[in-house]
Amino acid sequence: MDEQLNKEVDSQFEKKGENEFLRMEERIVSVLKTVYDPEIPVNIYDLGLIYKIDVAEGGIVTVDMTLTAPNCPAADFIVEDVQMKLNGIEGVKESHVNVVFEPEWTKEMMSEEAMLELGLL
Repeated sequence: MDEQLNKEVDSQFEKKGENEFLRMEERIVSVLKTVYDPEIPVNIYDLGLIYKIDVAEGGIVTVDMTLTAPNCPAADFIVEDVQMKLNGIEGVKESHVNVVFEPEWTKEMMSEEAMLELGLL
């Protein structure tokens, strides 16, 4: 992960006195916001494709995510990008990315920012 981004996230949480777990979770979300479906100009986090982030003892991260469609042609690219970026986060020793299709993704899962970007609001 970008060293500058690590420092920014760390400084935000040090001011708030949060623990390492929350710091790790914030790093993960920041990294997920840098992953894009090549066909959609919005990151996968704001698209609502991330269903669950689990940080376990020892730096093991598991992410459950979905795709906008089960036959998404960019599926392998997106999952590989997520895994590579998770593994680049300081403190992550191992990561697992599970692609799930329940609940089925709908546009209502997108953030307001994503809807604005795509002209849906």
